[in-house]
Amino acid sequence: MSQKKRVLMICLGNICRSPIAEAVFENEISKRGLKNQWEVESAAIIGYHTGKIPDHRALSTLQENGITNYSHRARQINQNDFNKFDWIFGMDDDNIRDINDIKNLKPMECRAKVELLGSYDPSGEVIIRDPYRDAGSAGFQKAYEQCLRSVTVFLNKYAN
Repeated sequence: MSQKKRVLMICLGNICRSPIAEAVFENEISKRGLKNQWEVESAAIIGYHTGKIPDHRALSTLQENGITNYSHRARQINQNDFNKFDWIFGMDDDNIRDINDIKNLKPMECRAKVELLGSYDPSGEVIIRDPYRDAGSAGFQKAYEQCLRSVTVFLNKYAN
């Protein structure tokens, strides 16, 4: 059996979009029977929320969409991630710029392909907007839907 393919989801604080993306990916590989072939994690650009659980609106959005067994503690991306993962997905252009800045701080081998997760969205919504400052949870539901569409297309393309 070959080594698992690894995916890392990144957003600014690792309590909204990237945990949603991680949970969606985990749920999809479970449904497809691919847990022995794929691994997914999520992390933050900044360490502000390190150790915290996802935003309550992110968790309730996942539960409302049938993902009830997800648990996570925020962590910050580190240099080792660039060689541990095959893909590192940012949620918006700022994430991608920050990921590339971190990657270039210490030139080293980088096997990860850095991409916008939304680049796989068949509806063309490339940017997954940060809903953290929103009053309600509509932005979290929208992020969930974007992640689901993007992850589905990504897995259809790369999962055998």
